[in-house]
Amino acid sequence: MNDHALPAALADQPHARIERDGVRYTLLGTAHVSKESVAAVEAALASAAFDVVAVELDPARHRALTDPEAFTKLDLVAAIKSGKAGLLAANLALAAYQRRLAEQIGVEPGAELKAAAVGAIERNLPLALIDRDIGLTFRRAWSRLGFWKRSMLGAGLLTSLIVDEKVDDDAIERLKEGDVLEASFAEFAGSSPEIFEAVIAERDRYMAAKLRETGAAHPGKHVLAVVGAGHLAGLKAALASGHEAPAAQIARLETLPTDSGLPWFTIVLVSLLLGGFAYGWQQGGIETGGLVLLHWAAVTAVGGALGCLAAGGHPLSIVAAAVASPITPLHPALGSGTVSALVEAWVRKPDYADFLALRNDTRTVIGWWRNRVARTLLNFFLTSLGTVLAMWAAGAGIVAKLI
Repeated sequence: MNDHALPAALADQPHARIERDGVRYTLLGTAHVSKESVAAVEAALASAAFDVVAVELDPARHRALTDPEAFTKLDLVAAIKSGKAGLLAANLALAAYQRRLAEQIGVEPGAELKAAAVGAIERNLPLALIDRDIGLTFRRAWSRLGFWKRSMLGAGLLTSLIVDEKVDDDAIERLKEGDVLEASFAEFAGSSPEIFEAVIAERDRYMAAKLRETGAAHPGKHVLAVVGAGHLAGLKAALASGHEAPAAQIARLETLPTDSGLPWFTIVLVSLLLGGFAYGWQQGGIETGGLVLLHWAAVTAVGGALGCLAAGGHPLSIVAAAVASPITPLHPALGSGTVSALVEAWVRKPDYADFLALRNDTRTVIGWWRNRVARTLLNFFLTSLGTVLAMWAAGAGIVAKLI
């Protein structure tokens, strides 16, 4: 085991030291947009005071930081079929937001995490990726939000996809003191207890459990954990006080919330359609009832088709969006955005060059429509949005017809 003295490089940096189960942990709190944090990480590794390096990254984010061509290995069709199109679009939106930060302040968000990961490999030190998968975190946060917060988050992500605006100074200051994901979520949906719980508090407990697993695999060693400063206090407390078995805690925090029955939105729409049809039939026979259903089908089909058209969808994708939109609330697995995006990916199959150019193309508004990968995801997003807006319009129209 190395000397107990704190390396001089960390003396003026936010940090905490904990010893548990015979393993010493030094938690280095960094600012994800600070050149000083990058220098502190590099100096800490150069001190040779640590046996193991842990970083606030999950495997996907680690690949994205260290492998510029990671996206070229993506099976886009499989991702859409498995319901991950929205998550991919959200990840690109977050990346676009963080790129704007990088351009303003001259440091790529997460540069100190990359320095820690690369430095550990260069020094033949064991590397532990202790953060939870960003997709799981996003979905757990999403499940806690109400309709209004979800609408704000979706609108914010969509805006980030197509608008290249300067990030305000307050957001940059939050990043310097906190966490990239929390700041990004707060930028889109506003701060809330639900977001804090999923994005910060849960991840503190998750990373503490992963650190304990790492310590158990390297008994008697000194672990350097590089995490955002916003996690320092919570991670220290969770690491010191956690009593649940690490494997059990990790499994629990990786579980997605179960969907208890049909969403209220689906129940309301189905009730409205059936009730409207029954009422129309009672008042004017099957012809009046049929007009209610026809109104629904026409309005939602047009909404989905317009959303797909706005995304620059292929004519076949537009037709697919129009056909799927009326049945989307009745059968969520056949969501208009998913169906349209699958057709788009099939008709205009992205090639290697599209994946290779994805990061650069998504830096500009026109690039989202030029790149076939980005356009497919934009197709999913805008088609879904057009369908949802049309559902509200069609529902309001049905109510108006029956009153």
